[in-house]
Parts: sequence; structure tokens; C-alpha cells
Amino acid sequence: MVVHLIISGRVQGVGYRQWLSRHAGARGLQGWVRNRSDRTVEAVLAGDEADVEATINEAMNGPLGAKVDRIDRREAEGEEFAPGFEIRPTV
Repeated sequence: MVVHLIISGRVQGVGYRQWLSRHAGARGLQGWVRNRSDRTVEAVLAGDEADVEATINEAMNGPLGAKVDRIDRREAEGEEFAPGFEIRPTV
């Protein structure tokens, strides 16, 4: 399963990317996360459906200091991933 996410709320400046990278990596997911110039966080999670869904559920809370208002999601296909979970530069 591969899912593309746009996470809105107070998600920049609170360590959200690092937090999501740790949680996704701990579940063995592949993919990436990055800040966007519109103050959202974008991520792609790939792996076992149960692990992806559990990570998305955890992402609604995020790290201390975050306040997630909404997660928009869509199924994604055709992405190539390096092993592990990557934190990408802001776009």
C-alpha cells in the first residue's frame, strides 16, 4: 500500500518531520516526508496496509507541540523509494 498525505495544522517548527520519520521507520515503512512552503507537511508512506494505517492514525496526534487539523490522503502509485524513510528538503 502506498499513500500520499498532506498534513495541515501546527505541524512545522515542532519536529513533526523527524517524529513521523521515526514512527514510520519503526514500523518498517518506506517513503519520505517534507515541509511545504504553505506550512503543511507532505508525506508518502509505503508498506503493509496495517502499518500504514496505524502510522496515519498516530500522525493525527504528532509530536508534543503539534496540532493536526486535517490529513488529506490519496492512494499513490509508481513511486520509487530508497531503503528506509527519508526527510526531504522543503518545497
